[in-house]
Amino acid sequence: MAAMAAEPEDYEAVLCVKPAVHVYRVPPRTSNRGYRAAEWQLDQPAWSGRLRITAKGKTAFIKLEDKTSGELFAQAPVEQFPGIAVESVTDSSRYFVIRIEDGNGRRAFIGVGFVDRGDAFDFNVALQDHFKWVRQQSELARQAENPEQGPKLDLGFKEGQTIKLNIANMKKKEGATGNTRPRPVGPGGLSLLPPPPGGKSSAPVFPSGEQPSSLPKPTQLPGTPITDSLLSWPQPAAAPSAVAGDVWGDFAKASGSASNQTQANAGWVQF
Repeated sequence: MAAMAAEPEDYEAVLCVKPAVHVYRVPPRTSNRGYRAAEWQLDQPAWSGRLRITAKGKTAFIKLEDKTSGELFAQAPVEQFPGIAVESVTDSSRYFVIRIEDGNGRRAFIGVGFVDRGDAFDFNVALQDHFKWVRQQSELARQAENPEQGPKLDLGFKEGQTIKLNIANMKKKEGATGNTRPRPVGPGGLSLLPPPPGGKSSAPVFPSGEQPSSLPKPTQLPGTPITDSLLSWPQPAAAPSAVAGDVWGDFAKASGSASNQTQANAGWVQF
């Protein structure tokens, strides 16, 4: 088990590789203010080559290597970021100050500069992502050792706590289901649809004081049955009684005029 636990620690992962980087000599810092790249001899770099960031366990390593042979020029172990091992300058985003070690306990601070700002951004992000992963792994290990110290999810009701349920829609649905009436059944077992709600009546409206006159029954021709369609056909209204009296009055006037003509012609001799 101890060998298996030590195996991930021996694995070295490559986090970032940049093919062009310059190294500068950094003058001693005389105060607590940050480093300034303008104080370096930027036009005369002390060394140029390739930069590679690797990770072994929780520690990251910044390695400066030769472009062609890959020979190691210097490396800077980083155990915390941001920290003293890697610092940004105050006057540019392309330059950093790193602390290199030779493995014998000797340390030195050198300046590192990137040709492109995108390379400097990738360098910074690679270190941030690694140490973010380190913090997450440490937190998971701590929770695994003490699972009872983690936050517990309590879904129970507290003393005196109540909840409110809105069941108005449920009551409406139940009431609508209970008030349903069966549809009327017509001849032949066919169900008839009820009249639409709020519909107007189709019965004719008569003026005040007038009553609808009775309509004569339709005449049935031999061999023709009277159906509902014939009964529903509109029939002409009956003539008023005054009109009927006037018709008979015309006949009376005609007969009266004939008697008068007979009296006028009484003096004539008929042949």
